[in-house]
Amino acid sequence: MIELREGKVIDILREDGGAVELLVECGGKQVKAVCYPALTGPVSPGDSLLLNTTAVRLELGSGGRHFVAANLSSPEKELSPSNGHIIKLRYTPSQCRAACAEEEGSPHRAAIESFASLDGCPVIIGGLHSMVAPVCAALKSARPGTNIVYIMTDGACLPLAFSRTARALKDKGIISATVTCGNAFGGDIETVTKFSALAAARSALAADAIVVAMGVGIAGTGTRLGHAGLEVGEWINAAAALGGTPVVVPRLSFADERERHRGVSHHTLSALTVAALARARVALPSLPPDQTSLVKQQLAESGAAARHDIVEADGSEAVPALEQAGIRVTTMGRGPDADPAFFLACGAAASVAERLLSR
Repeated sequence: MIELREGKVIDILREDGGAVELLVECGGKQVKAVCYPALTGPVSPGDSLLLNTTAVRLELGSGGRHFVAANLSSPEKELSPSNGHIIKLRYTPSQCRAACAEEEGSPHRAAIESFASLDGCPVIIGGLHSMVAPVCAALKSARPGTNIVYIMTDGACLPLAFSRTARALKDKGIISATVTCGNAFGGDIETVTKFSALAAARSALAADAIVVAMGVGIAGTGTRLGHAGLEVGEWINAAAALGGTPVVVPRLSFADERERHRGVSHHTLSALTVAALARARVALPSLPPDQTSLVKQQLAESGAAARHDIVEADGSEAVPALEQAGIRVTTMGRGPDADPAFFLACGAAASVAERLLSR
């Protein structure tokens, strides 16, 4: 289940928020590794490390790198001051304390307890982390005064610190704050559940629009039920149950060579038809006629078009907004030129949300 190897820090390459990128010697080779000082304590050149090398051994994608499990040169770490008593990464060697918004003593407790409804607030739900920046940038460009809050789910990468995208969006003022829920951690606000995450975004952070997506990476097996993208349906249910307006970013591509991801990804279709029990708005961008025809056919034949509202919208704002913000985004290694439909879908979802806010 896990491969561990010893290594030594050669150099610190980058300190980015709560994540540190290292150059380490491991197995006679110089390789990169990621350290989260909040979990392991700080590291310095020359330190001996225990590295989790499992992902590199399995040749994984975005998560395929070494991670520091422990600093053998300084193995003890004191518990940082906090009033929190909720544990994340529970019952693992890395279990850590988080001060969650719902807890007694939290400055956000009153906002959570008094929360009654999302009052129609647009909740834009995506199935990939690479959707977050184009959606947020497009919405902010179209409606500059919008207070956008990003909720990172625990469907993929758990430490928010790993996401350079989230950090860039916040540094540039495109989003105002982040919330991490479940076992995800490191947001401006921590919560225990998806429901309290939505409540915190609206009541404690005064969000006008909420963007929800997992962190970097996604687990998939090529089957209808065996992928993390099903959480999109669960978030539709949660947003609707709390009085929000769910807006779905469909995963579109005409560049992906895998048939199951061509047009509308099977991840989106199964989320909409299996997991979603409430109705959502599904954004459909303007595409070439043959592509539009295939997408509409897939939505109809799967039953998604009958169960949800397919809303056509202009998606062209996403790419210029990203360029203006100086944020580079790829999805499965492809940028806007290689996979325009993906980015148009993100822009279309932002347009749908902007319409809702303009009512």
